[in-house]
Amino acid sequence: MTQTNNVRLGVILMLLTTIVFALQDGISRHLADAYNVYLVVMVRYWFFAAFVIAVARRKAGGIGAAAQTKQPLVQGFRGVLLALEVCVMVTGFTLLGLVESHAVFACYPLLVAALSGPLLGEKVGWRRWAAIGVGFVGVMIIFQPGVSVFDPYAVIPLLAALMFALYGLLTRFVARQDSTATSFFWTGTAGAITMTIIGIWFWEPMTGVDWMWMALLCVTGASGHWLLIRCYEVAEASAVQPFAYFQLVFASALGIMIFGESIRPNVALGVTVIVAAGLFTLWRERQQR
Repeated sequence: MTQTNNVRLGVILMLLTTIVFALQDGISRHLADAYNVYLVVMVRYWFFAAFVIAVARRKAGGIGAAAQTKQPLVQGFRGVLLALEVCVMVTGFTLLGLVESHAVFACYPLLVAALSGPLLGEKVGWRRWAAIGVGFVGVMIIFQPGVSVFDPYAVIPLLAALMFALYGLLTRFVARQDSTATSFFWTGTAGAITMTIIGIWFWEPMTGVDWMWMALLCVTGASGHWLLIRCYEVAEASAVQPFAYFQLVFASALGIMIFGESIRPNVALGVTVIVAAGLFTLWRERQQR
């Protein structure tokens, strides 16, 4: 599809995407509190794989064209990495909560900017390096090293952010030769195979109500990815990406209203610093382009 660069529609789609993904995070936390994380992510990926295969079949050339790539190892590794990142992040939801997990995870655009130089050969100027440094000051404000007893669980969403940043950079790398449809196909199928190998050992029966929640989780996962794809089809990524931070707002609201979480002052200050640095980094990237 030809990109039209309809920024207003792109912003609306990005906001809808963040709402759907926030709901997905809330449901994931609910289910992971009662069942094994690997089981929850496995069933979610089964539906995701079925969705990407259905999308591929409707494209010209079908599944064969979608799966065709000259870099299968990198594409496969991308899919595995994202599946494992989801497991790590959902584990963070259960141990740390939605608010603080997303507060730390918000640093992933800074990690993308920091790693884009050594991994992709992109130029990172001193202004963006300064913003990256400021952003990680925000992370330290959240962690509060030396002020209180350090919570080792806080490292979990930071690890998830690092994994997601690497996934994003690999997505840029494979995009030099492969189409979005091919990357999307490999993301779903490689992730589903990985989670089946891991999660099948943790199978346990679910109640009827929780199967309904699981079905809703699968629907939000597929619809969220579809909305995100449509968003990037109608508008440039640099124009709509800053609005992705609203997922932090919506997920935190769910954590507070549904799960009884709270926002500590240092977390509020830290995430403000991180988001400000991230927005500056995205702005500089857009200016460079």
